[in-house]
Amino acid sequence: MQIILLEKVANLGNLGDVVQVKNGYARNFLIPTRAARRATAAAIAEFEAKRADLEKAAAEKLAEAQALAEKMTGRTIHITQKAGVDGRLFGSVTNNDIAEALTRIDFKVVKSQVRLPNGPLKTVGEHLVSVAPHTDVVVEVKVVVVGEVA
Repeated sequence: MQIILLEKVANLGNLGDVVQVKNGYARNFLIPTRAARRATAAAIAEFEAKRADLEKAAAEKLAEAQALAEKMTGRTIHITQKAGVDGRLFGSVTNNDIAEALTRIDFKVVKSQVRLPNGPLKTVGEHLVSVAPHTDVVVEVKVVVVGEVA
């Protein structure tokens, strides 16, 4: 299915690109999240009319993400979990736990923006975690997992 992108989509294209994607990806993800719409002649003409507004909104989103990343740079988050004497956690620290901890200290982050390269954190100690508030902006945040003896 041919679609026109209404925002930048990672590994697919930028705002205004007309790309070919699988039908399910377009119908189930891109169109419902308003990241794209079908590339009909009318839709392309309407997009060209609104292009300046969409580019301005995309630039504002990028600026907000960069400001958030600037404030978040160098931050350390402490999360307490129950752990055994050997330093392994009973359970794990997930991207949802990290997003909640960031939200508690006034950073508006959702769990899909937290990237754990090696999966959930399962040991006590310091871990580097990537937070991506925008597709072009990625920040490293240090997460310190503190063990609480059960």
